[in-house]
Amino acid sequence: MTMNASPSHDAEHSVTDVLLAEPRGFCAGVDRAIEIVERAIRKFGAPIYVRHEIVHNTFVVNDLKAKGAIFIEDLADVPPGATLVFSAHGVSRAVRDEADARGFSVFDATCPLVTKVHVEVAKLHKEGYEFIMIGHKGHPEVEGTMGQLSEGIYLVEDVDDVEHVQVTRPDRLAVVTQTTLSTDDAAEILAAVKRRFPQVREPKQQDICYATQNRQDAVKVLAPQVDVLVVVGSPTSSNSNRLRELAQRLGTPAYMVDSAGDLRPEWFDGYARVGLTAGASAPELLVQEVILRLRALGAVSVRKMAGVEETVRFPLPLGLGDKSMEGVA
Repeated sequence: MTMNASPSHDAEHSVTDVLLAEPRGFCAGVDRAIEIVERAIRKFGAPIYVRHEIVHNTFVVNDLKAKGAIFIEDLADVPPGATLVFSAHGVSRAVRDEADARGFSVFDATCPLVTKVHVEVAKLHKEGYEFIMIGHKGHPEVEGTMGQLSEGIYLVEDVDDVEHVQVTRPDRLAVVTQTTLSTDDAAEILAAVKRRFPQVREPKQQDICYATQNRQDAVKVLAPQVDVLVVVGSPTSSNSNRLRELAQRLGTPAYMVDSAGDLRPEWFDGYARVGLTAGASAPELLVQEVILRLRALGAVSVRKMAGVEETVRFPLPLGLGDKSMEGVA
């Protein structure tokens, strides 16, 4: 049973119910990336160098730093003979080539769903295709995917970009997508691409990953049932930002927090029902800390909504333990 706020509740402590999104938090690609860094540290000893934040979450990055990971952007900062991990977002051909040339021992934590996009780009490029990429400029995943080619791949961030993009092979054009976009935004931009380039080739399966899709679908169910939504995620996390934006678009006030310490009591003034979710790079530990904070603000009921159960597991790279294939479908 859920309890209603009594008239004696002051506005600041009006929270009574917390409804948890399902699924939320870590996806298989994030689980795998973190495990790669932790196993590499155990096997080869600290420090292990990681190009870019392994995933976009402050807590995760700081935890791995404490265990012996050193995060760098420039491979020139990695000493000769070191062990290097590529982040879950993927890297360009140039970064791979430089790592090979410098002789690093490399473990690739690129999410397999991002690798799928890279493979598609390489394959179709050989068949003479150019590409339109739907994504956010400057995001490391976009830089990695566009960096699979030296030319012939064009970024569009919105419908307006589609109207102005100049391609040289409209008859041999394919579209790829950043895996962590809003599914609704991506569909709108893709529709604009198809209007302008009717012959464009789409991927057999959409590039937006299952976890991004599932978390957005959960927010679509959750947002109308609550007065306000809290998303646990770091400011740099694309998929977390999309969850907040989606709730707001559905008319539900939404806030993103890196940790429970970011919560502001005034966000909940007059609101009894709080929805709670987490981006794919945010650990469940942080969700539980937010729940404790909401209990301190008066929440007496915490319920998990029904949702998709995720069973995807990705194998670890060779050389990081013989249990890497357990549970892989």
